[in-house]
Formats: sequence, structure tokens, C-alpha cells
Amino acid sequence: MSSRILIIEDEEKIARFLELELTHEGYEVVKSADGREGLDLALEGGFAIILLDIMLPGLNGLEVIRRLRKSSDVPVIMLTARDAVMDKVSGLDMGADDYVTKPFAIEELLARIRVTLRKRENSESTESGKVLTWGKLKLDSACHAVDFDGAPIDLTKREFMMLELMLINKNIVLSRETFIERVWGYDYMGETNVVDVYVRYIRGKIDDVYGVNMIRTVRGVGYVIKDEKL
Repeated sequence: MSSRILIIEDEEKIARFLELELTHEGYEVVKSADGREGLDLALEGGFAIILLDIMLPGLNGLEVIRRLRKSSDVPVIMLTARDAVMDKVSGLDMGADDYVTKPFAIEELLARIRVTLRKRENSESTESGKVLTWGKLKLDSACHAVDFDGAPIDLTKREFMMLELMLINKNIVLSRETFIERVWGYDYMGETNVVDVYVRYIRGKIDDVYGVNMIRTVRGVGYVIKDEKL
């Protein structure tokens, strides 16, 4: 997979900061400060991921992704203002893979890049990108089925979505906010401790029943499934 990242961002300080940090992480970086130029570069292909600002000269980020999705499925992470809820919703509806809000910590962005690339790698390396495994556990997204060493496990829709999210992102600690966004939706207004409740449900059906320690708690951060064999 390519290690090239395209940054379409017109704020020079942010673009330069991203370029330095991503280069330090081993990525090859290409920058554009204009929506039309950025779209042309994106359509040329060869990028592992695109970081796309919303407010751009030439074409705004939403129009860039709308046009890009007509011919390319390259992963896109949007860079949005903290209160730009409709921009986030519109971008996701148009095909963005994720977003981060400004100002953001570089560690969060790097984690989201890894998550997005891991999803793509998993999709390309498994048949139809639908079967995820951990030791004797298997999750089939297409059939919406989970089993442990052949024994079926009955999960609710949200339990299934949470387990699938953790398996896709093995070795990456996912925050409660990430679970809320991906499983409950961006318009969820309840408490984040609902995530802890559902983790207990899943553990009760898998960890406790089969004597494993699949879902790990990272205190003060969230939950992770480590990539290891039973």
C-alpha cells in the first residue's frame, strides 16, 4: 500500500505542521492549498489517504469529496471546525471515512489515520473484507454472525457493531466517544457510560463464557482488543 498522504489545507501553519509530523512518521506528503488543485491531485491517484479541509479556495472540501467519490474510493479524513456539525454530517454522507475537529492533537489524527488505513488493509486482505478473527473467535459481517470455536454467540445489533469496530481496529485503543459516534451515531445525546454497559454485556457473552481476556480496559481512555492468539 502507498505511504503517500495528500493534505488539502489552505492554512499554511496547519499544513506545514502536518507535513512535518507525517514526514517524521515515515509518510511521503504532498500539499495543496486550493480545492481545485487538490481535487486534480487526488484524481491522479497513488495516495494512501487524503486529509481534506472544508473551507478552501477554489472548491470547498464538500464539493471536492463529492466530485472525488464519482471515480475514487481513496480514504478521506476531513478537517473541520469544532462546531461545524452539518459539515461533518454532509462530508460523511458524501463518502468521507472520518473527521477530526480543529484544534486537534496530532496523536489523535495519527491514530485516526492508522484506523482508516487498517480498515482498508483488512478489507483488501480478507475475502470480501467481511470476516474478522481473534483466536478462536470469528465475526462474519456479511452474515451478521459471531462464533467461538464453532459455537454461535448471540449478540444484539449494537453489541455486534462494537465488537466489529474493535476487531477492525485491533491494537488501537478506542475512546468512549469513538464508540458513541460509530455505533450510536453523531446525534446521540445520552451519556458515554452506555459504552461501559455494552462492553460488560459483550464480556459476559464471550470473555466470561470462554475464559478469555479479549476486551482490555485502558483506564481513562477506552477499550482495545489486542492482536494475539488464544
